Amino acid sequence: MNVTAASKGKILVVDDDRLVLATVSHGLAKAGYEVIDADNGDDAILLAREHRPDLALLDIRMEGKTGFDVAAYLRDRKVPFMFLSAFSDDATVAQVKALGAVAYLVKPLDIGQIVPTVEAAFARLPAEAANAPAAGPAETPPDPVWIAVGVLMHRYSLPRAEALARLRAQAAAEQRPLAAQAERLVEAVELLAASGRAA
Repeated sequence: MNVTAASKGKILVVDDDRLVLATVSHGLAKAGYEVIDADNGDDAILLAREHRPDLALLDIRMEGKTGFDVAAYLRDRKVPFMFLSAFSDDATVAQVKALGAVAYLVKPLDIGQIVPTVEAAFARLPAEAANAPAAGPAETPPDPVWIAVGVLMHRYSLPRAEALARLRAQAAAEQRPLAAQAERLVEAVELLAASGRAA
């Protein structure tokens, strides 16, 4: 665990690739976050129970408990999470959205791409907490923009900034708000995934 003197927040990082885990953890610690890391889903759940992170960054495909398993546990405890994954097939994207991830980033990524997304997530957290109902289902609403960006990154082999620029351009061309355009794209992916399952 890396702890800074004046932490911006506590982040749980989970990835079974030790190099990715070390790189992301070190980068976030340098950016001012307190980092707790785990290389498997079982340890991640134990650490989440003990340390109650403010945000989690989860790999999806791991031995034992997957990132989706960890995400379901975190969602029940109202801990927001985002996914860092090399996989972006239609079924995966649909499950990311269903679980309520605040962002979905497609590997390979460098820490310079991850930190701004983490900072944006932290910037939204106080507002979301203030607007959350006192009682009700423990669910973090998904951010369709970052899910759509992840899809475009994967489909067209784009860096994150270019994928976001393409999504903005599509929204402007069709005179839609960015979030509405992202929602359309994610819904199209979900429709394709459903068609594949029905075949």
